[in-house]
Amino acid sequence: MDIPLNQFKRRLIDPGAQFGIWCSLADPVTSEIAATAGFDFLTIDAEHGPNDLRTVLAQLQATAAYPTSVIVRVSQGDTALIKQVMDIGAQTIVVPMVETADQARQMVAAVRYPPAGVRGVSTARAARWGRVENYFARANDEACLVLQIESAAGLDNIEEIAAVDGVDALFVGPSDLGASLGYLGQADHADVRQIVNAAIHRINATGKASGVLAQGDELIRTYLDAGAGFVAVGVDTYLLAAATKSLADRWKGN
Repeated sequence: MDIPLNQFKRRLIDPGAQFGIWCSLADPVTSEIAATAGFDFLTIDAEHGPNDLRTVLAQLQATAAYPTSVIVRVSQGDTALIKQVMDIGAQTIVVPMVETADQARQMVAAVRYPPAGVRGVSTARAARWGRVENYFARANDEACLVLQIESAAGLDNIEEIAAVDGVDALFVGPSDLGASLGYLGQADHADVRQIVNAAIHRINATGKASGVLAQGDELIRTYLDAGAGFVAVGVDTYLLAAATKSLADRWKGN
């Protein structure tokens, strides 16, 4: 048995953008539906979605049969938590609210086995319970670390964070970044757009891949034009909310 290849990580260096969806419903059926839609990636959200280890595991199992890359956003940059999420099979980890190069180095160590890092050793699901040949020799190569820039401090330190060896990509979070800069609840404000665009350019200039979450064609196109290499173009909860409201508005009272 061979280790799964991390296609999302490999595509980060390809020209053109990858497109994905954020999965916050904490349900294997809805994530499986997203995995069959044709996206390049989906992100299981354990920061703002009501996910725990068992719901993340169920979604990793439900989506394993499909070619869409599955990413997990953890609730915080905690080494022990990242170990558990990777043990159940996640290869790409998104860490929210990274503000310094020191934090970045800690997260690099968390996703890598010694001597390159401090990830704890276990023959769990990721190693197919010991059935993957040379798993420990190859796991570091398939690990992918995405750090979120979503505060004024993180924005100031983009170049230093990106320069840390082992950081694969930086992901700009417009909502929290906007809030940090005085635009709470205004992720699509013109000033926030300009700041995000500038952040994408700065990330790309470091040679690392840049990503963002955006909704609405105009905003998505703005960030693609700025050079975003991977874009989450929707969130399952928002899509369901919009579709059900639209349906109710069409038929209510008839």
